[in-house]
Amino acid sequence: MTPTIVKNGLIAFCFLLLILCFGASAQSAPGSSAGWRQLFNGKDLTGWKHVGKGRMSVENGLIRGHGGMGLLYWTKEKFGNCTIRLVYKMQKTNSNSGVYIRIPLEPREEWMPVHYGYEVQIDNHPETSDEDEYHVTGTLYSLTKPLAKPGKPGPQWNTMEITLDGPRTLVLVNGVKVTDYKEGAPVPPRKFDFEPFRGLRPNTGYIGLQNHGEHDVVYFKEVSVKPLSVK
Repeated sequence: MTPTIVKNGLIAFCFLLLILCFGASAQSAPGSSAGWRQLFNGKDLTGWKHVGKGRMSVENGLIRGHGGMGLLYWTKEKFGNCTIRLVYKMQKTNSNSGVYIRIPLEPREEWMPVHYGYEVQIDNHPETSDEDEYHVTGTLYSLTKPLAKPGKPGPQWNTMEITLDGPRTLVLVNGVKVTDYKEGAPVPPRKFDFEPFRGLRPNTGYIGLQNHGEHDVVYFKEVSVKPLSVK
């Protein structure tokens, strides 16, 4: 075999190896090829701010709450016409938290998002307390009944996808539809004083993560967003 053939073969092999490595890298980068934009960098809470009691921190690449009730919200923009994806797990078999959406104004205290936005609930077993099925994982807290109850107990991981499509809110938990709600649809009256005031919410708003209390710890390892125009 001549040196020229060997040289050309080595060049072709290296070029092929480079292409394969680049493809693998592109596939492994979180959300890079699917249109997802990561809001949590896995290291710290850059871009996030906490209001209310308690605090949030990053431990071993996961967001977790301490004390509460408080809210960690994304400060840089409002969101609408998008899908918000969260990957989370409960510390115990069941733990309480929530994902806030459609908050019209930048929150200054913990109750403002409750009454002016929506909480997408994280709580698999509200029936064990004085609450009911209007407060189960994937519902709009106290407003909608679950179409299914696919939430996994801790410490298993769950994936929640919240789609904001104009006035429509669609929630999937582990790929199963739990909520499909459109602004103006009938909702039950308030049952407890800690439930939100009723009324329409805006098509766009701030989003945030709730730390419910010292004994209700939920870990989040991904918070990402994809516009509806990205398929």
